[in-house]
Amino acid sequence: MDKRERLERVLAGESPDRVPVALWRHWPGDDQRTADFARSVLHFQQVFDWDFINVTPASTAAATDYGVRTDWHGEISGDRTIIKAPVTRSLEWTELRPLDPMRGEQGKLLAAIQQIDEAVRLEGVPYIVTIYSPLTQAAMLGKGDLLLRNLRSHPDRLKTGLNVITESVLRFIEALRRTGVAGVFYVMRHACLSLMSESEYQQLGAPYDRKILESLPAKWWLNIASLQNTAPMFSLAAAYPVQALHWDISGVKPDVDKARSLYKGTLCGGLSADQHLLLGTPAMVRQTVTDLLKATGDRHFILAAGGPVPVSAPLSNLHAARAVVDKAGGS
Repeated sequence: MDKRERLERVLAGESPDRVPVALWRHWPGDDQRTADFARSVLHFQQVFDWDFINVTPASTAAATDYGVRTDWHGEISGDRTIIKAPVTRSLEWTELRPLDPMRGEQGKLLAAIQQIDEAVRLEGVPYIVTIYSPLTQAAMLGKGDLLLRNLRSHPDRLKTGLNVITESVLRFIEALRRTGVAGVFYVMRHACLSLMSESEYQQLGAPYDRKILESLPAKWWLNIASLQNTAPMFSLAAAYPVQALHWDISGVKPDVDKARSLYKGTLCGGLSADQHLLLGTPAMVRQTVTDLLKATGDRHFILAAGGPVPVSAPLSNLHAARAVVDKAGGS
């Protein structure tokens, strides 16, 4: 069974030959140069043979084109540190302008995606591209907690900025149509009750999410929505037009029953990026995956981590996650 068939069976609720598995990470330093970024992504795939590639640029890539300045300070998450934000007061949300996806960091990302596409097309390796929601990007543009303050004090000005960011995302998606991408990995960091209420997100998050997700081409068959932070809005995201829902369902012991009660579609996750892949051992990873596979069966489940693999995670833990899936499938 090839990778696409395996994934499509899982998405349809059918039994594959084995559970699909994919891990991804940031590439700090390399993600600043097109060829180096593409080379890193492809090498990671060659070593581990994941069932799909998640092309994960620097989380601040799009924000950089609006004027965000960043440095690499050695964060194990692979994230760059924002040292200057362009929006310092509410009126500046209205001064944002849509980006040209062929220029700046987005242009470099598209060039890297083209290189990745050419390298994996003949092998039939599906790949998706990480895109950050307008609210997630706006949080990077605003200094400190400006986003949350303006959400309550100047929502109309913030909406103007969010409309511009949404238009930029739509332009990027239009450019992606010319590649062989299978879908997007759509990150919604603010769809979380510890950051805002669900009614607030329904006003200032969901309309933009839906506009973007409903614009995706019908031929893109592997679109994944990613919930993050401590109290994600499951019911809201469960209604989004995507093929799978990703969030950190792991903890030290994955609570699959709770996850299944919240979402009946395909789950993507199960391993903790920190507790299992960074701080754990191969034996711990193997046992966790074995328990997960027993709890989930082989339908509507893609094994992944709750977030990008930390850059200092032992490779033996990643090899363990990959090998135990093959063993469970009889390979």
